[in-house]
Amino acid sequence: MSQLDEAISRYHKILEAEPYKNLSWVKTLQDRMETERLSSGGRMMCPFLRPNFVTQRQYDNLVKGGESLLSAMDRMLQMVLASPQLIARMELLPAEKMLAAIDPGYQIPEVASKLDLQIHNGSMRVVQYNAGSPAGLAYAEGLSNIFYDSPPVKEFRRKYNLTRVGGKKPFLGALLKAYKQFSGGPNKPSIAILEFRPANGPSEYELIRDYFRKEGYACEIVAPDQLEYKNRILKAGSFEINLVYRRISVQEFLVRFDLSHPLVQAYKDHTVCVINSFRSELAQKKAMFALLTDENLTAKFPAVERKAIRDYVPWTRLVKPGRTMYNEAPVDLIEFIIQNRERLVLKPNDDISDEPSFFGWENDQIQWERAVRQAQRSPYVVQERVEPVKSIFPLFSYGHLEFKEMQVDVHPQAFLGKVAGCSSYVSGGSGFSSSAGIAPTFIIEAK
Repeated sequence: MSQLDEAISRYHKILEAEPYKNLSWVKTLQDRMETERLSSGGRMMCPFLRPNFVTQRQYDNLVKGGESLLSAMDRMLQMVLASPQLIARMELLPAEKMLAAIDPGYQIPEVASKLDLQIHNGSMRVVQYNAGSPAGLAYAEGLSNIFYDSPPVKEFRRKYNLTRVGGKKPFLGALLKAYKQFSGGPNKPSIAILEFRPANGPSEYELIRDYFRKEGYACEIVAPDQLEYKNRILKAGSFEINLVYRRISVQEFLVRFDLSHPLVQAYKDHTVCVINSFRSELAQKKAMFALLTDENLTAKFPAVERKAIRDYVPWTRLVKPGRTMYNEAPVDLIEFIIQNRERLVLKPNDDISDEPSFFGWENDQIQWERAVRQAQRSPYVVQERVEPVKSIFPLFSYGHLEFKEMQVDVHPQAFLGKVAGCSSYVSGGSGFSSSAGIAPTFIIEAK
């Protein structure tokens, strides 16, 4: 049993011992979540009764490896923007390509981003990259503060040091640094958080808005249809905007609006700083992993970046007929996919696509070959399987303590390419689960 497993076992024994096993403390925990708006539509953001723990060594590895990988992705993105041949391999819509061509006015397209990792002991694999508008940082920080002071965690802290890793402060710092690169505007920009009005109650970005206001910045949450652009000023009602934090993906935006929208006009005129930029989501396309794992393209990357790609990024290719390399050997791609169902997954190039993913090990051969044919008709990638990391989590279920094996995805947050903060998403695996949610994340060390 590893030291981390021993720590988790100790925590679970605390929950089952007096005075915690009657679970009266859970009501207080949930009341605090409600009071501090850590719920959505009446549902707690965290249905679990323990945090997710990562060791200091694991956290140091994800910082070092994550930052090397982010550097490699930024390098590849610059290559894509400079090459019509490479940008064609990203499978962009025409409007996406036009928006990507606009210089945002600051250096790093992904001011705020998030990696989705599977961490097992000393190994780490990337499931996906969110370079558009990473969610969860405010919820994770709030949950960490609540759990840190909960009775079982206080008891647990008698034997272990726990370090909280919040993201709101570095997030604001990154926005202001990018704005400073962009601007000649006021030193204290007026900030608009752009998102569609949530259908199921309060938004996490109310917490972000309130934090920005507490730090002295005028901030409002606005919807795209509230914006107007006149005399080189972007406004929502009487609120004049200098900086937009864009919570809406490019494709969601393009479904409803065209390139004559006030936000796009202000962005093109460089009269408003838009974060993340409209080119940031190129890095989020699954095709980005296909470029990163093409050693013909990365041969001249720094050694530390090539190592991060080899160690952390699953082999990925766009699903198209032709020959490619796998483990340094040439293969016919379609034939290879058909013959290696158990270790491959087919995913849409875009995260918000209505198209399904196909997990080879969950399909028989006939179903898999049908999926391969479907994947050739629209932008799909084939990717090596990433084994999920699972751990036992205690849940409060119908008034009782229940232990369930759950999948754990670790989400380091990055700001201007530097990792600062971490959250975790715990779920039953693929598909929707009512017991899924964000878990507070602590770095753990024995005293």
